[in-house]
Amino acid sequence: MAVDKLMTTTPISVHMDDTLWTVKKHFDHFGFHHLLVVDDNVLCGIISDRDLLKIISPTLGTAAETRRDLVTLNKKAHQIMTRKLHTLTPDAGVYDAISIFVKSKVSCIPIVNAQFKPVGILSWRDILKFIEGRHKSSP
Repeated sequence: MAVDKLMTTTPISVHMDDTLWTVKKHFDHFGFHHLLVVDDNVLCGIISDRDLLKIISPTLGTAAETRRDLVTLNKKAHQIMTRKLHTLTPDAGVYDAISIFVKSKVSCIPIVNAQFKPVGILSWRDILKFIEGRHKSSP
């Protein structure tokens, strides 16, 4: 089965120069764990919610919040994004994705077209849902 049957087809993205304020708002609003970073609609990086949590202060939004905590949110997406990406095209097979998940420490794979524009995102959870669905439908 091709990954385009399993992927989320409306990935949320931010631009390289968007602030971490914007990144945080997207994570808070959409509830996703990954945001694609684009430049002229071409994929150039990815930010996970864990990447953001590593850089922001746990006192953010509390009475203990400092000016320095707020200044951190003015950093740009390109400053914390992961640049070394594992990607697939929509016609790649499920086992291609599984191989990437097993061999690397990623929890999602951006799906890109020939121009490297993001067309979807595939998480290991999507793979597990596929496996579970096949298991439930087998006799």
